[in-house]
Amino acid sequence: MSDTIGWHDTDEIAFRLEEAHGDLSPLKLRFTELHRLITELDGFEGDAKASNEKILEAVLMAWLDERE
Repeated sequence: MSDTIGWHDTDEIAFRLEEAHGDLSPLKLRFTELHRLITELDGFEGDAKASNEKILEAVLMAWLDERE
């Protein structure tokens, strides 16, 4: 896989979020906070305006799965 990721790389985003922010509780984050964390990840090259609630929910669920 490439070092760059975009909005549809939900599993890789979840993995990187867990590595970078494993101390956070994903369920306590607002979508605006989750969006910011994703766009600040190293290698993220997606258009910040191209996300939506469905994508953020998918990332959130993948992040929770990553924890298990």
